[in-house]
Amino acid sequence: MDLITSLKQGDQTAMEIIYRKHWEHVFDAAYKRIGSEDIAQDITQDIFISLWEKRETLEIRESLAAYLQGSVKYRVINYFRANITKEKYSEDLLSLMGNTSALTPTNRLTVKEINQELDQAIAELPERMRQIFSMSRKQEKSNNEISEELNLSIQTVKNQLTAALKIIRKRLAYLTIFFF
Repeated sequence: MDLITSLKQGDQTAMEIIYRKHWEHVFDAAYKRIGSEDIAQDITQDIFISLWEKRETLEIRESLAAYLQGSVKYRVINYFRANITKEKYSEDLLSLMGNTSALTPTNRLTVKEINQELDQAIAELPERMRQIFSMSRKQEKSNNEISEELNLSIQTVKNQLTAALKIIRKRLAYLTIFFF
């Protein structure tokens, strides 16, 4: 039985073999396109998680390597597309927040409400994830510092931050309507 067939049947060993065999190529491809090790790691992780989650409906027409390279291409495109949109919204919000003297009372209230929503989303994170997120964003500690302080692997810290950001983005996704 080949790896893909085993994977489709939920064989975790097949997934581990695929991961060990292909992760470096996937990471390298993402890193060459993005230029950021952290983001390339996140993309690589997302690709393999997606591969596992979609294993039962997986349709690989060429080779697994080609499928994974295509996944990298589309994840990178989506990353840049989302980043351009987020940067625009962030600039709009920062311009509102940065020039508070020019804000109308309605805009001041909106900024205050957004900050409250963000604080609430952070408060709803699981305790350890919230702690790691707070150390990273509020205390401005590096992943290495957090790892050492909490006696966790750097990868665990990165995974927790990635998960926290996904939860917060999902929780606050409706705010993008505000900017339209």
